[in-house]
Amino acid sequence: MKVKILNEKSLPNMPWEAKPAGSGDVIWRYSKNPVIMRNHIPCSNSIFNSAVVPYKDGYAGVFRADDKSRNMNIHAGFSKDGLNWDIEHERIAFKTDIPEMAPFQYGYDPRVCWIEDRYYVTWCNSYKYKPTIGVAYTHDFKEFHQLENAYLPFNRNGVMFPRKINGLYMMMSRPSDSGHTPFGDIYISQSPDMTFWGKHRHVMGPSRGWESTKIGAGPIPIETDRGWLIFYHGVLTSCNGFVYSFSAALLDINEPWKVLKRGIEYLISPQMDYECWGDVPNVCFPCANLVDADTGRIAIYYGLADTHTGLCFTTVDDVINYLDNNSQV
Repeated sequence: MKVKILNEKSLPNMPWEAKPAGSGDVIWRYSKNPVIMRNHIPCSNSIFNSAVVPYKDGYAGVFRADDKSRNMNIHAGFSKDGLNWDIEHERIAFKTDIPEMAPFQYGYDPRVCWIEDRYYVTWCNSYKYKPTIGVAYTHDFKEFHQLENAYLPFNRNGVMFPRKINGLYMMMSRPSDSGHTPFGDIYISQSPDMTFWGKHRHVMGPSRGWESTKIGAGPIPIETDRGWLIFYHGVLTSCNGFVYSFSAALLDINEPWKVLKRGIEYLISPQMDYECWGDVPNVCFPCANLVDADTGRIAIYYGLADTHTGLCFTTVDDVINYLDNNSQV
């Protein structure tokens, strides 16, 4: 491993499957996808766009699970191996001392980030039935304490950095609108206290054909000695609607709104049946990555056609080597 990974754990038991013989792909799919089926719990119509982190001797997660009334909810879950999941049948009941945050109306597309001494959850949260970024924390994935929303509506894809940078918490997001937004750039906002978010900085906007409509941040950034490695989704508007793919970029370690490298091409696009067919066809949407500090292996959890949850794999070296040789910056 040539690239040094910073502030990650050894995860010898993380999900992993070697690259298929003869494959030239930077990212390759798990041969047993989907890992979580749409009807994994009795109430669910679909389970997708979900976040997973190491927890104790296994893994915990926060899962988007739309119910059979098609309400958008988020549920907690646990796993020993990151593949076989026990997901709570009831949605998360957030505790809050802020009356304006209750009652919970809908929530979707969560991310989970360990910072200092707790896990922070961000998700697309309803405020008066308008989407913004909700923020909560948990120590045990059983009790969740909701804080103030980070932004005014409309906003989506809130993704925190796993430590303070220059003394401030940082979060990427994508300002949007009230519908299926036909635009979107990635921004970074900064906060001294997880309540007040400002010092907004533009990171990047749509560029190549595969991401020409909008882009958004994906999993929690991975800290390396080369910079922050991120995966992000990009959307193409085709004659049959949106097509969601994803690629990678490298951001400056101290000023992460500065893009050092950015992939020319997508690294995963909807090509398998489980990515092309579902409630929303043609969607590959990454929300979480596990990283083994010892080997540089990465396991990415991604949503499959807004229906199931899948896994794909790569390594830090593979991705940064690709960016070194195929960057649009």
